[in-house]
Amino acid sequence: MANNKLIVDERQKDVGNFMVGRLLPFRKKRQVGPFTFIDHMGPARIGDGNYVDVDQHPHIGLSTLTYLFEGEIEHRDSIGSVQVIRPGDVGFMTSGKGVTHTERTPQDGRGKMSTLHGYQIWVALPKAQEEME
Repeated sequence: MANNKLIVDERQKDVGNFMVGRLLPFRKKRQVGPFTFIDHMGPARIGDGNYVDVDQHPHIGLSTLTYLFEGEIEHRDSIGSVQVIRPGDVGFMTSGKGVTHTERTPQDGRGKMSTLHGYQIWVALPKAQEEME
């Protein structure tokens, strides 16, 4: 089946008080080039006790790119990085041998209503770099 003939509907997945529409992978297409996962976040209302609180989880052998149209996410990881990703910023994490991280609504954004909307794209590292530091 040609890639340009395939239309994929998002499949909803709860990732810590927040629904994400997953575009990749799916049964007929596990990967497109190096792209392993493509997650569409929102647009969703954040606040009033409903925040992004994705607990610590590992990534191994890949890079993630987070891009937001609206809202903010705070990234913290096991190598000490702390980054608040805002609209127009790019959050880029390369995990290689392994990194654990959290993604949360920043502390100063709690108690306020806002909209979160963006994408997270997971890219498989080349075989020779899968175990990099």
